Amino acid sequence: MKKFEDTYQHKGLRRQLVNLLREKGITDENVLSAINNIPRHYFLDSAFDKIAYEDRAFPIGEGQTISQPYTVAYQSQLLQVKPYDKILEIGTGSVYQASVLAEMGAKVFTIERQKKLYDHNKNFCLKTKYHNIKFFYGDGFLGLPTYAPFDKVIITAAAPFIPPRLIEQLKVGGLMVIPVDVGPFQQMLRLTKLADGSYAEERFDNFSFVPMLEGKNGG
Repeated sequence: MKKFEDTYQHKGLRRQLVNLLREKGITDENVLSAINNIPRHYFLDSAFDKIAYEDRAFPIGEGQTISQPYTVAYQSQLLQVKPYDKILEIGTGSVYQASVLAEMGAKVFTIERQKKLYDHNKNFCLKTKYHNIKFFYGDGFLGLPTYAPFDKVIITAAAPFIPPRLIEQLKVGGLMVIPVDVGPFQQMLRLTKLADGSYAEERFDNFSFVPMLEGKNGG
């Protein structure tokens, strides 16, 4: 069983990471504060303990990764998170992105298609702190119609297209942040749902994510 300790060294490394994110253009102080408050090394194997605060992705099993902190900060900033926002996250992964949103006061509904990761997250290390994260095993393309509508939707995998059911589950005026495939990379989009059910689209930087796949795996 991994022993969870958040030392002065870890906290110092987090402050350095936050300073780096500022230098890279992250300006939302709520996002930076959340990243500063969350011990990222808790989400990784103890072998990664000393390098957990480097600005890069790490493998977490099942072909998935914990995203680069800059990517997490970038998506969170685009999402314009407000306290009590009801947010649907597609791709729970390590629960790090969901924890950042929860730390910012959002109610997070997160879906994971990999059964092993979903089962592993039942013992999520910060579960007692973040009661505002609800975990689901399912197909991210289908969303969670029972819990809709959502104020915001965030997709943390490379989407081959914009899933229509997720647009349906977004409130009018709500935002979706989604990386969409454009050849070997993905372009980050922010969609705003309009009153007629369509959406306005803003385009941002390119990133590299693991693919968003349909269906469930291992159930």
